[in-house]
Amino acid sequence: MKRSTSHGIHPRPRGPKALAGALLASTLLLSACTGAAEPRPSGGATAPTPSETPTEQADAVAWWHAAGEPRDVVTQLEVPWSVVVLDDGTQLVSQRDDGAVLEVDADGLARVVGEIDLTAAVGEGGLLGIAVHEDEDRTLLYAYVTTADDNRVVRVGLDGEAGNRRLGGAEVVIDGIPRDRVHNGGRIAFGPDGMLYVATGDAGRPEAAQEPGSLAGKILRLTPEGEPAPGNPSGSEVYSLGHRNVQGLAWTQDGTMWASEFGQDRFDEINRIEAGGNYGWPVVEGASDDKRFIAPLITWTPEEASPSGVAARGNTLFVAGLRGERVWQIDVEAGALTGEPVALWQGELGRVRDAVVAGDELWLLTNNTDGRGNAAAGDDRLTRVPLAAAD
Repeated sequence: MKRSTSHGIHPRPRGPKALAGALLASTLLLSACTGAAEPRPSGGATAPTPSETPTEQADAVAWWHAAGEPRDVVTQLEVPWSVVVLDDGTQLVSQRDDGAVLEVDADGLARVVGEIDLTAAVGEGGLLGIAVHEDEDRTLLYAYVTTADDNRVVRVGLDGEAGNRRLGGAEVVIDGIPRDRVHNGGRIAFGPDGMLYVATGDAGRPEAAQEPGSLAGKILRLTPEGEPAPGNPSGSEVYSLGHRNVQGLAWTQDGTMWASEFGQDRFDEINRIEAGGNYGWPVVEGASDDKRFIAPLITWTPEEASPSGVAARGNTLFVAGLRGERVWQIDVEAGALTGEPVALWQGELGRVRDAVVAGDELWLLTNNTDGRGNAAAGDDRLTRVPLAAAD
């Protein structure tokens, strides 16, 4: 089935790059991280909040499935990487190569709210994952960026109302994450515990994934200010290790944490993440009998997946596939599969970089303009799909 340039919602006629010259862009200068914020879960990953009781969670619908076809919200994005859906219905999108953060309104019109000019967009690096966090006084945008020296997470004030948002000054949350042309990780999300989770890649040094003192090949767990989160297994920033290149994080209704991981030649993975868990890279790829390592829930060939963003609604996972050019719909319960994964929209959208659930909708971000895909008219695009409770 060929990709269409229209799915029933009229996209805007021009892309964000064409508008950028006429819009105010904020240049961000990094400074030392200061200040404190009370944690409150926010951002792109769906998870039960601490206020929900186990009874309320048990009474919720367990599985949610796609109930329609992807419909365009905005088109002509340029190497988009991450999307956050805000409470007022607008969306923020990061663009990897030019460092732009876009605001998309309900009519599908995009404007630049600021640019993070510290990105070194070489290979797979640049402006990658974003997440939003709120405290009592301000709204903060967190961003994972590649600089000339490292990967780092910064946070900036997100000021103004919908249609007039702008980026403020910046603070470093964490720096010194190894960088390379490949395997930079880059997904960030606030978990149900209010802590910031940061997915890093091995940065082309596979052995670093097994080194406890390296930030490469890890999932980090931090306070919103960038300190090691209380209860981390080693007392450092590291929450889990032995990862090759994680680009998706999500929590299902039962509180289980999940991550997608790019394999090398044979096996891509979906992993259930446990505190202190070792996922084997580079000693093993995929499942093994080695008891030192946690085996993946699912493995695919890279042709079937190359998984990036992960979203969850209830106990259903939605996994964005790049090389696989599809979205995987996966039902789980108590950390195990309840049926076979279902491949959705294979070949219809091209490469899919991110997946986010907001309410009863699944939002998807394509990635066909990054030099590895075959860009069709209108690419890249942000789409949305209705979800319905599964029987």
